[in-house]
Amino acid sequence: MTTEMRNNIQYPLSEKIGEPDLFVGREKEFRLLNKWLSNIPKRLSKSRVILARRKSGKTAIVQRIFNQLWSENGAVIPFYFSFEESKIWYPNLAIDYYCAFASQYISFLQRDSCLVKTPLSLEEIKEYGLANTIKPLVRDIEFLLQNRKIGGNHDLMWKTACSAPHRFAAVYEKRFLVILDEFQYITQSVYRDEKCEGKPDESLPGSYHSLSESKMAPMLVTGSYAGWLLNIMHEYLEAGRLKPTHFSPYLTFDEGLQAVYKYAQFYGEEITNETAVQINELCMADPFFIYCVIYSDFEDKDLKTSKGVINTVNYEISDDTAEMFLTWGEYLNKILDQVNNRNAKNLLLHLNKHSDRYWTPQQLKKELSLDLEVNDIQKELVILWKIDVIERGSSFIQFRGLQDGTLNLVLRRCFEEEIEGFAPNFSKEFSVIIEKLNTENRSLRGKLSYYIGIVGEHLLATAFRSRKRFRLSDFFENVADNTELNLISVRERFLLQREDGKGMEIDIVAESDCERVVLVDVRKRKVKTTLKDVEDFWEKVETYKLHFPDKKILPAYLSVGDFTGDAKPFCKARGIGMAIKLLRY
Repeated sequence: MTTEMRNNIQYPLSEKIGEPDLFVGREKEFRLLNKWLSNIPKRLSKSRVILARRKSGKTAIVQRIFNQLWSENGAVIPFYFSFEESKIWYPNLAIDYYCAFASQYISFLQRDSCLVKTPLSLEEIKEYGLANTIKPLVRDIEFLLQNRKIGGNHDLMWKTACSAPHRFAAVYEKRFLVILDEFQYITQSVYRDEKCEGKPDESLPGSYHSLSESKMAPMLVTGSYAGWLLNIMHEYLEAGRLKPTHFSPYLTFDEGLQAVYKYAQFYGEEITNETAVQINELCMADPFFIYCVIYSDFEDKDLKTSKGVINTVNYEISDDTAEMFLTWGEYLNKILDQVNNRNAKNLLLHLNKHSDRYWTPQQLKKELSLDLEVNDIQKELVILWKIDVIERGSSFIQFRGLQDGTLNLVLRRCFEEEIEGFAPNFSKEFSVIIEKLNTENRSLRGKLSYYIGIVGEHLLATAFRSRKRFRLSDFFENVADNTELNLISVRERFLLQREDGKGMEIDIVAESDCERVVLVDVRKRKVKTTLKDVEDFWEKVETYKLHFPDKKILPAYLSVGDFTGDAKPFCKARGIGMAIKLLRY
């Protein structure tokens, strides 16, 4: 995620990811979304929909955006609502939705984070509206209270609720961001009948037909079933009203390695630099997969050895009780109810094993020797496409598997023995991958050198946190103050501004309980740090002093590629600690 979101952020919305620092990466996605967010005050941002499969981090992203905007307390007021799979009566949804909106709006105005976690009741919202002369709040609440009984005008109740952000934006000349998580469930969980019997009201997405065009309160919608959500958009919102944004479930490999180290730190699992790379490689930088391996209940889990990594990854993919397999099994059971036949499984397995190309029904009939007419194969493929387990090409008859390595492993685990007559030997395959990792032209040690550079600042910050009490000379040379530190806070990528408004970033800021602060910049590439580099760092130190004049600063610079001849005297003259190794203890 971007550095702007890392510091000075509060978390009024409890994030499903748990500990906020477990959020790793997504730099590319946040660059796109932050640019879009910056245009909302200018009424230039069109509503968006994030399309990505389950367990890909969509909810983590939009919840972090909510907390970012709430913490900034700027021009955009965030509203977050998650549609659930559980059944709900129509007027109760309207009340839940409105109470969430009003409570979050009031929390933003009052800077009271508790109102996000525990929304106000209708009566409490009315009381606030009366006390603060907010007439739209009072009118809305009185209408909802009058109509929530059986026989009330439930359509107008829902219209009152779902239109509230747009109406308040217009009345008070404000800008809202309406975040609707797992939007597809609105079509299958809301009932007109109080007992939630009969069929759900599938037409509710139409309520957002005009609201989705709002530039004062644009929408950010997510969905775990892309085909399902796209069908909803096509039928009820018209093409083009929400701009589709496809997110990969995978981190970059650099970000994935950071996730491995961070998850291991938080869950107290011992790993080595070598096995960190191996975990990331076998898990394909999939953050949920990495989490499952680090947190695995595998009885013989040992993440300090290659064999232990292979066995743990194999357990998570293969064992019926493993969290990874259970999660994906639940996902597949839901989407395969419609195509639970051998031909569909055969097509699905083949396409996902050979997802590097598109296939036509005629080619699949020949390749798989299917006893089906071409038209029947086409029908099966269309169903698989609509339930989001394959994708369609540029023409109506072209299909290919999802380029999703995690899904491919699970599909093979579920169907390969049934279709091909033998079960996959993942342990053997993973061993080959590890062996290749060790012997390929870029050796594992070479990869480690590169990857450790990428996560250098995080590893150093982790070492600070884990030791807590230490002398700075344990890590750096040329340290003037060798008194033991007792750290109470370690932050990464700390932002500050010069007097002229120019933004600056310090890689690590570590505060001791004695009013001393360690400031560290990390140069992770195998090139020497120059005089200009350390001069730029010293400017950050001086700027930090202006912001925090009561603190005693201990500056230090970690340069994996060493220092140039003129940089070292500069550091020595100013008491800047120097190190060329990642960890010196």
